[in-house]
Amino acid sequence: MSHTAHIPSHRKPRRSTSKMTLRAGVAGGVLSTIAVAASPAQAEPVTETIEMPTLTGVDLSDALSTAVAASAEATQQDALVQELREQEDKAAEKAAKDAKKAKAEADRKAEAERKAKEAERKAQEAREAEERAQAEARASRSSERTTLSASAPTSTKASSGSTSTSTASAPATGSAAAIVAFARAQVGDAYVMGATGPNAWDCSGLVQAAYRQAGIDLPRVSGSQSSMGRAVSLDALQPGDILYWGSRSGSYHVAIYVGGGKFVGAQNPSTGVVERSLDWDRPSGAVRIL
Repeated sequence: MSHTAHIPSHRKPRRSTSKMTLRAGVAGGVLSTIAVAASPAQAEPVTETIEMPTLTGVDLSDALSTAVAASAEATQQDALVQELREQEDKAAEKAAKDAKKAKAEADRKAEAERKAKEAERKAQEAREAEERAQAEARASRSSERTTLSASAPTSTKASSGSTSTSTASAPATGSAAAIVAFARAQVGDAYVMGATGPNAWDCSGLVQAAYRQAGIDLPRVSGSQSSMGRAVSLDALQPGDILYWGSRSGSYHVAIYVGGGKFVGAQNPSTGVVERSLDWDRPSGAVRIL
């Protein structure tokens, strides 16, 4: 036996690891409980439970189909909007072209009308110039005849020994009287080329208006008026007969015989409507319509 066998050891006996762990856990729990008891009271946190839907395979398929359909519909709407815009652009472009074409057509018509009016004005001026020239020629011839008459013998006998036929005629009656009265009532009015009254006339306008008093409608121009009725000799004139200058089918001037060797006519711009002797401007011929 060892000499130390009966000497008690001063070392504490070792404790098992499990007992030490148990004691530490118990001690920790007690300390935790003390700490919680010592800390101030706190409100319990509010918690909310969100339940998430459970998606099955069918639900996922439907959602995908819906999304695809919505995308297709949006794409179709975009295409329709784009098409509508293109149609509007084309309509606006067509309207602009139509407006431009209409304006060009209007300008063309306006230019044509302007040219037509200009041509008509020039033609009117030419007619007036021709009328003035004819009036001057008639005045010149009348002046020459007046000079010759003044220097000629006063005898009026023809080569046969009898007196020449006089242009004197019986007073106008009936329709002829109405024509003569109207023509004489216009003496002093102005001469205007193309005028038909009531205060200005050209030669054929006055004759036409005078015959209208007897209920007879004559053509408007002198050439047509002198082609009416039947031709009569200047030695056998009666009141109301139409006198003409030039050829019967192409006369350039007309007047009305009023009796007593005189006529009334719208002569020219310088004289207007006058009553003159046949010798003042000897006519080329005469026609009788009454």
